[in-house]
Amino acid sequence: MNITKNRLSEPCCKRLGVRLELFNLILLIAVCFVAAQALAQPDDSMTVIATPDQLDAIELGSGPLPGATEQEAWHSQYGSRFVRNVTVATLTPFLPVPANASGAAVIVAPGGGFRTLSMENEGWHVARALASQGIAAFVLKYRLNQTPSELAAFQRAMAEMFSNTGRKAPVLEPEQMKMQLAVQLEDSQAAFALLRRRATEWNIDPERIGMLGFSAGAMLTMATALVGEQAKPAFIGNIYGPITSVTVPANAPPLFVALAADDPFFASSQFGLIESWQAANKPVEFHFYEQGGHGFGMYPKQTTSTGWFNAFVSWLRMHGMLNPTKQ
Repeated sequence: MNITKNRLSEPCCKRLGVRLELFNLILLIAVCFVAAQALAQPDDSMTVIATPDQLDAIELGSGPLPGATEQEAWHSQYGSRFVRNVTVATLTPFLPVPANASGAAVIVAPGGGFRTLSMENEGWHVARALASQGIAAFVLKYRLNQTPSELAAFQRAMAEMFSNTGRKAPVLEPEQMKMQLAVQLEDSQAAFALLRRRATEWNIDPERIGMLGFSAGAMLTMATALVGEQAKPAFIGNIYGPITSVTVPANAPPLFVALAADDPFFASSQFGLIESWQAANKPVEFHFYEQGGHGFGMYPKQTTSTGWFNAFVSWLRMHGMLNPTKQ
């Protein structure tokens, strides 16, 4: 009887062993997957880095930041490079291969709450991608509000700022923009003036110079178009910037907007900006992605928000901005 029991239980033991091995294998795969996912996430900690070479950067001549006491400093975060305490504005060209040049140009304005600039994800990477499409790109490193020189104190200041962001959408009132963004508007208008002065040298059409901004850079882009009287951009791009209603000027350029529905800062507001442009009978294209969060820029993500760049280039092409300049 005991022999029979042992024989009957043997297949059960084998099946149990197989199940345990399978369970352990699945558990191991799950652990490895979670670990891989964790490793794939960008590091959100800030680390001080040396100032990178900026040999191609051109000073805009808009002067030093009034009352500045802190010096420019760089740090890494999310696998990208950031700068803060910018006191002198510069413009860095990223030019296409001459044979591929369309004649169009874009001034790229990174974001960072006017306290820092995401120079890589929202600046250099964007500019290189534009240049590869035959579009001359110029990264604007505009002057910033002063922040603590010590990194930990800067982190605390940024955390405090972000804790209050998103509760109330920024209002894009003309007089308010002129006052609050006076320094940055000087920089963006100086950038447009520089491009037009050197248009022949850089093989660009003075009538096809636009601006593309991210977050705070998008706010500066909107301000440049709405109250920057000397800039006159041919087109503007607002990437996860504020989208509250505005008074649209008679000479408003075509507008491209991209925003994620889960953006913690600007997605909760109504679509007043788009409605304002429509009511003024001005061209506007709006991409409202289901997911993407804030600051997706050129980061590789598993969301459709990564399609904003190709959509923007296609939009420029649709408006005839990428038609090669006739020689």
